[in-house]
Order: sequence, then structure tokens, then C-alpha cells
Amino acid sequence: MSTSRGRVEDTYEAQNDQHLDELHTKIRTLRGVTSDIHDDVERQNFLLDETSDGFSSFATTLQQTSRRAGQAFGIGTGSLKPWRIAMLIVSLFLSLWLISKILSWWWKPSSG
Repeated sequence: MSTSRGRVEDTYEAQNDQHLDELHTKIRTLRGVTSDIHDDVERQNFLLDETSDGFSSFATTLQQTSRRAGQAFGIGTGSLKPWRIAMLIVSLFLSLWLISKILSWWWKPSSG
């Protein structure tokens, strides 16, 4: 009976070893997946930081451009007034129209 009992214990021991090996394999797999997730999160955080920095830089540049445009077009202090800009644009179009009429009279095709 002692040999029978030894065989049963050996069988249980072998099953325990097999289950332990399977558990180690699953733990290694889980550890690999966890590491991959961590690496992916780090890459995404880096990308988000770069994107945030890019948008901040763009916002600063846009703000500076807006301020310069405001100064150029009379929106800010110490620059041209909006009505002056409107008058310049109207004068420019009237001048171009008048020049085109004068040139069309000058180079009128001769009929004959």
C-alpha cells in the first residue's frame, strides 16, 4: 500500500508542478502585456505633451500676429484709423477705374 500511496503522491506532485509551470507562464505573459501597456502609455503621454507644446507655440504666434495686424490696420493705439483705411481702399478702386477709362479712350480701336 505504501507504493500505491507513493505513486498517488508523485502524481499529485507532478500535477502541482505542471500547474505551477502553467501559472508561471501566465504570469510572464501578464507581465509582458503590462509592460507593453506601460510603454504605450508613455509614448502617448509624450505625444500629448508635444501636441500641447505645439498648440501653445501656435497660440503665442497667433497672438503676436494678431497684435501686429491690429497695429497695422488701426485697431490698436498709434496706428491708422479704420475710416482712413476704408477711404484708402475706396480711393484706390476709384483711381484704378479712372485709369482704366482713360486708357480705354486712348487706345480706342479705330473703325474703318
